[in-house]
Amino acid sequence: MKKFLMILIILVTITTVTTIVYMSVFGKETLRVLKVSTTTSLYVTGLLEKLAEEFRKEYPNVVIQFIAVGTGRALEIASKGDVDMVFVHAPSLEHKYINRGTLVDGHIIAYNYFVIVGPKDDPAGIKGLNNPVKALRRIYNAGVSGMTLFISRGDNSGTHIRELALWRKAGLNPIGQKWYIESGTGMSKTLMIANERKAYTLSDIGTYLKLKGEGILGRLEVLVDKGEGLINIYSAYIVNPEKYKVNYELAKLFLEFVLSRKGQKIINEYGRKLFGRPLFYSAYGKENELKELWNTLLEH
Repeated sequence: MKKFLMILIILVTITTVTTIVYMSVFGKETLRVLKVSTTTSLYVTGLLEKLAEEFRKEYPNVVIQFIAVGTGRALEIASKGDVDMVFVHAPSLEHKYINRGTLVDGHIIAYNYFVIVGPKDDPAGIKGLNNPVKALRRIYNAGVSGMTLFISRGDNSGTHIRELALWRKAGLNPIGQKWYIESGTGMSKTLMIANERKAYTLSDIGTYLKLKGEGILGRLEVLVDKGEGLINIYSAYIVNPEKYKVNYELAKLFLEFVLSRKGQKIINEYGRKLFGRPLFYSAYGKENELKELWNTLLEH
């Protein structure tokens, strides 16, 4: 009996040690890292972390590292092969990197809208306009007259690129004028500067609603949220594995999850409980329509 117990103890000890050694050696090897550069709005609002959280429930050995910067910078990082995939929202810039062979497997994943926000007293008189170009003309005139300020991101982000496109449509160039201030920062900081200075700015609706809901933007309100040129389309791409050493398989898994019914439902519901409306809308069922709109934005 004692001999049997001794053998049993030895076997249990061997099994335990084997398990510990296996976990310490092979467990770490199974941990996989996905590197993603992204536009700030998807990250700051918390949407990407929510998607990553749900993805990890299916793939617990995956760590997703997000690098949140403006779209221009996110694409630059991708062009160096420093990330596996990107989430961006500037069709004209995306198209350039697609043509260079930097990006593959692109898909539209979501959309929302840009809005022009500004001080409640609205010195430029743009509230309720259904034409963002007309609104910018009024802001320009008010700025030249010394009545107001406009805060631009000035960072080659998707929002900055769209803002410049709208100024071009208005036939105006505010750059260099005293009332036109380039923050050189992300959307959250730009909105906070606009709030502090009681100025106008162009923002994605998601970031604005998040900060507004947190009580940070007490002096600002949405003044223009309708009109041509305000659609904001988000796309995801994998960095070309034929040109760079990237984790293509893992990037593909995450992209497929984001495009799945579950992923698209997360996008469609995100923010609804806190803000009374979603911060983003899923692309599911609207892919063709959004692709047509994406193509119209290539000149912007």
